[in-house]
Amino acid sequence: MFYQIFPERFANGDPTNDPEGTEQWGGKPGLNNFFGGDLQGIIDHLEHLTSLGINAIYLNPVFEGTTNHKYDTKDYFKVDPHFGTNDKLKELVKACHERGIRVLLDAVFNHSGHTFEPFVDVMEKGASSAYADWFYVREWPLTVKDGVPTYDTFGFEPIMPKLNTANTEVKEYLLKVAKYWIEEVGVDGWRLDVANEVDHAFWREFRKTVKGVNPDAYILGEIMHEAVPWLLGDQFDAVMNYPFTKACLDFFAHDRIGANQLANRLAGQLTSYPSQVNEVAFNLLGSHDTARLLTLCEGRTERLKLATLFQFTFPGAPCIYYGDEIGMDGGHDPDCRKCMEWDPQKQNGDLLQFFKQTISLRHQYPALQDGALTFLQDQANDQNLIYERRDAQDRFVILINKSESSSVFRATIANEAWTDIVSGTPVTAEQGQLNFELPAFGYAILHAGSAENNQAPEFVRISSTELLRSGTL
Repeated sequence: MFYQIFPERFANGDPTNDPEGTEQWGGKPGLNNFFGGDLQGIIDHLEHLTSLGINAIYLNPVFEGTTNHKYDTKDYFKVDPHFGTNDKLKELVKACHERGIRVLLDAVFNHSGHTFEPFVDVMEKGASSAYADWFYVREWPLTVKDGVPTYDTFGFEPIMPKLNTANTEVKEYLLKVAKYWIEEVGVDGWRLDVANEVDHAFWREFRKTVKGVNPDAYILGEIMHEAVPWLLGDQFDAVMNYPFTKACLDFFAHDRIGANQLANRLAGQLTSYPSQVNEVAFNLLGSHDTARLLTLCEGRTERLKLATLFQFTFPGAPCIYYGDEIGMDGGHDPDCRKCMEWDPQKQNGDLLQFFKQTISLRHQYPALQDGALTFLQDQANDQNLIYERRDAQDRFVILINKSESSSVFRATIANEAWTDIVSGTPVTAEQGQLNFELPAFGYAILHAGSAENNQAPEFVRISSTELLRSGTL
């Protein structure tokens, strides 16, 4: 269970390292303002992650840069002073490991920042710089003409010059960075920014370097589309699964597709990759680059819950974007990067409890982590999503009604003793035929397993009607 943290906006644990002009926590996020979030703030709130059931965190860049997002790296070997120190990051990693939490850092190897010393040298000395070939220069001197830099950048942004990873010195430098933070600080892997714009040869060497230091390190690439060329066992372990994201949002948030099309799209994706890839896919519903899930669901928590339930019971490694669990909203960047809300009175406690319960369920049953998946779609009702997860110990049939009215679910399932874990009531499938009614935006998690397992004490025992009335469904 991953949890993504945007360090500048999670918590201000040490006001002494605040940048000049730091604004009051909770203010309106802008493209260039600061609120003082830092590594100490993350350390201070690890109990929140532990109680939620998180066992891995993904941190947006923590290395020195000039922006609030730090994707303009100045020094790849130094934690940004606004966040803390290298020793503070080591303290955070140690504290996480003590709680069973792995730590994934963001590697920005496609481009550097304009304050990166080799780029500063090129700006000063031009073509005679020893670092001239570290970047892609189309015309000297380096400047910006009609809004377009004369050198390659990320997104035509002058402060983010693109690195030439085919250059031997660049390659050696970046591979040294990849190795350093695993060996010296003990981080557990890397998320690779704009990974599709870096050559495959570099990523192959990157994998050899990282796995040579820690064979269990998790290598995650940012690829926004189908990614088979990077997932053949010689480069990444996983990619940010945005095709999964889009399919889920099209169904749960936007009503653009029905349940059958959702099942078909995801089944097609699963068959496109080896099982080892599907098992570790990084499945997200939102990030620092997208509008908030609650906003996309038009503020309707019942839709957010159904999407989250599906995410947490689907093959792969789910990731929560910080604050989604307490009902934070926001449009596209910078609005999706609001300060984390720590006042319990301003958090959605019901939603937080839902996240905790569903994560606990996933941890409790291996079948929901790496069990087989089968869609059991009722072709007659395109708002009813039905699927099974199973292993040698347990079977689950999960029913999701994503419609404005009650609906009857019909499916052929195993002729066993089933229990709805949500309500705690037994469910009978006469001669293997399920007929089960759910209210609008209702869900059920049917479990066939041992009587002990069916108790599922972490779930509150109230009826679907009560859940609907209380707004939980």
